[in-house]
Order: sequence, then C-alpha cells, then structure tokens
Amino acid sequence: MAQGFSARVARRALFAAALATPAFAQGWSPSRTVTVLVPNPPGGGSDFAARLFTDGLSRILGQNVVVENRPGANGNLAIQAAVRAAPDGQTVLLNYSGYHAGNPAMMENPGWDPLRDLAPVGMGTLAPHVILAAPNLPVGNLAEFVSLVRENPGRMNYGSSGHGSIQHIAGVLFSRAVGTEMVHVPYRGAAQVLQDVAGGRVEMFITTPSSAMGLIQAGRVKPLAMASASRATALPEVPTTAEAGMPGFTVDAWFAFFVPAATPQPIRERYNAALRELAQDEGVRRRAEEGGAVVRPMTLAEMDMLVRQEVEQLGAVIRQAGIRLE
Repeated sequence: MAQGFSARVARRALFAAALATPAFAQGWSPSRTVTVLVPNPPGGGSDFAARLFTDGLSRILGQNVVVENRPGANGNLAIQAAVRAAPDGQTVLLNYSGYHAGNPAMMENPGWDPLRDLAPVGMGTLAPHVILAAPNLPVGNLAEFVSLVRENPGRMNYGSSGHGSIQHIAGVLFSRAVGTEMVHVPYRGAAQVLQDVAGGRVEMFITTPSSAMGLIQAGRVKPLAMASASRATALPEVPTTAEAGMPGFTVDAWFAFFVPAATPQPIRERYNAALRELAQDEGVRRRAEEGGAVVRPMTLAEMDMLVRQEVEQLGAVIRQAGIRLE
C-alpha cells in the first residue's frame, strides 16, 4: 500500500512461525481441477503472482490448478464470483490489495465485504512499485521528472489500472509530494497502461516491476526510481526514491490467495501449508525476484492481521483523498 503500509505489516509478522505442515490438513485434496480467479487481464502483477504458484500447487494438491483471468468492474467480477463459489476449495481468488482493501472504501455497495465474505489462505507476492516515465520525455532521473511536472501544473498525466487502485492512490500521493496536480487516466489493467506509457501517451505510471519488466529491459519505458526502502534485485541500477531525492515516498502492494469465508478450516490449512512450502522453494523465490517481487511464507493468523490492517489503513487514505467509484 502507499506509504509502505503492507510492507511494514509484513515485516512485523513472524514469518518463521508455524512453518510445519499441520497434520490434519493432509487429509483434504481437491476432487477436480482447481480454478484460481484473477481480477485482472494477463500481464499484470496479479496474473504474475497467480501463475508463479500454479505449477507447484498442482503438484502438491494432486490436481491441475489453472488461472482464469476475469477482469472488469475494478476487480469486482472475479471477486464476486469467488464470494459466490461453493466453499469446497475448488475455487480460489488471487486478490490484489488495492481491490481487496480499496473497493469497499470507495464503493457504496461493492457486493462483498473483505473481512466477512473472504478468508485469506496465503501470500502470493509482496511487490514494491517502480516509478516509470514515458520514453519521449526529456528527463533522465526522478529529480528532472519532478521539475517537469512542476513546470507544467495540471498538464502532465499518470495512468492506473482503475479508480482506487494502488496506482491511482500512488499518483495522488505523488502529486501531493511534488505540490502540483497531475491528471489521472484510469485503465482496465496494467498492460494497457504500459503500452500507452511506451507510446508516450501516458507520462507516468507507478506499478509493480513484474508487470513492466519486459518493457524496462527493452528500453521502452524509463524506470526513474523504486518507491521502496531498498533497490530491487531485478533492477539493481534503479535508485530508491530516497536515493533519488524523494525520501519517505514508498508504495507497495500484495497479491494474496483467498477462498469463500465458509470454506472449512482443514481446506484453508491445506492451502496455507502448500503456499508456505512453495514460498521457500528456490525456483519460486528466484522467479519472483526476477519479476521485481518477493515471496514470504505467512501463516493464517499473519494473513488475517495483514488483511485487517490493510483494509483499515488503505481505506483511510481513500476516504481522506475523496476517491469514489460508482
């Protein structure tokens, strides 16, 4: 979350606790193919996190685990489908913190409650964000971009994957930090925004490195700074915001797995044990880092704490900024 909320919560969690697989959870296995609903199109951070774990989950659970991208309604199509699904472990939601904590704060009636209707079963990825600029802009670093924004008040724009998304909130906070308004341009997914940044139609996008790595490596977008406390393993040459002259500006997100709230505890424990096992797999960790994300094994109790704090803190930021989505 903007200002590093989820990262701080995650660091406080006792990741090393209860890593052993609960014995009673070993009795459940899915009876057919498991569907992981993703509320975004292919190519974004949610899709990356889901696919990072599907092969391993298939192996551990003994059934195929497939990703179904179901974008729309600011993530609500997939989320509502997950809430309505039978609580039998056959349908899982990979949800993005911006949707999970943000939608209930900016919608009058999203059709679901983040704490009542969905139960977290494990962490996918934790993702710091990178500040990207269009390649046609006459800037080579964050300080030069900030100067350009200040010289053009209300004329520079930034993209997001939708109203109330982490990218939207990050843009609002960035505008406040530089003291100049920027124009918000919402899209229906990160992939569309990135294409317009590469084409020079959108001037700034603050997003997860995993969704932009190909364009960054090809030189089609300019990475100005990592909005995090440390540099990304996948982008070692990109400075942090503090190093680039904007200390205190951090943005991160999480992508976590959920099931319907009525799902029996043994099923939730089975997924949690599998996800914690995979979070310690060297191949999974390496692929996550190559995509600019990190994985953390988190217990059900730690996940519940993280989700509850994010709902409270991100909701407060959205209400303070007056962001609404009808």
